Amino acid sequence: MVCRSNWLIITRDWHINDHRAEIAAVRDHGARTVTLASKHAGNKFEQLEVVMCRWRDIEASTERPGPFIDEATRTTLKELPLGVGRT
Repeated sequence: MVCRSNWLIITRDWHINDHRAEIAAVRDHGARTVTLASKHAGNKFEQLEVVMCRWRDIEASTERPGPFIDEATRTTLKELPLGVGRT
């Protein structure tokens, strides 16, 4: 439903590279995802800080077609290659 509605998913996942099934689901369903991957996004205030620091970049992501996963920290927003993943 999220992908059909063309919504942007924001999640917290420090170890997104290790979750092959999650990466495959994003790829297979055309999801547009921003993950708060920073170790400094452990509580709600820190998560809000990451989102607000990267707000303009995250907002620009809403214009991109999926699938993609962008990793957000307070200082960066970078795209994760969807073929990445470790067992």
